[in-house]
Amino acid sequence: MSIVYNSLQKYCVDKTECVEVWVATEKAKQWAKRKQKLKQEAMTLSDYLKLAQTVFNRYIRKRDEGQACISCGIQTGKRDAGHFFSVGNYPSVRFHEDNNHSQCVGCNQFNGGNIHEYKPRLIQKIGVERFERLEKLAHETRKYSIPEVKEIIKKYKALTK
Repeated sequence: MSIVYNSLQKYCVDKTECVEVWVATEKAKQWAKRKQKLKQEAMTLSDYLKLAQTVFNRYIRKRDEGQACISCGIQTGKRDAGHFFSVGNYPSVRFHEDNNHSQCVGCNQFNGGNIHEYKPRLIQKIGVERFERLEKLAHETRKYSIPEVKEIIKKYKALTK
């Protein structure tokens, strides 16, 4: 019975075979790194916004874990990060934490966000003053740059850990 000293030994019969396996492994690792870099270089603002939204929504679901749906008050079930002011119509508050809260899938995806129930519960949760500030901010024009969106991604990845 032979003792395996490294992961390549169990595949290699002679030195030539070991070197070939090692070279192939290293080439695969290098290609994976290069491919990842090329993908990142090819990303558009739209790609970064999608990634940022995914990271931000994950943070909101974690932040509000165990809380009831902001719209209907149901405690159980799968959760979304529901926006009071929609992402498409109000980009200025797309990544604003006061605009995003745990919402059940039923309200968020199948009931148009259940906005009529969302609003009073949102005001109760964050207060009238913060809601009025959010409302004012929602009606401002906002364009994101790639460096800004990268910072949003970085911030919410760190907060989610």
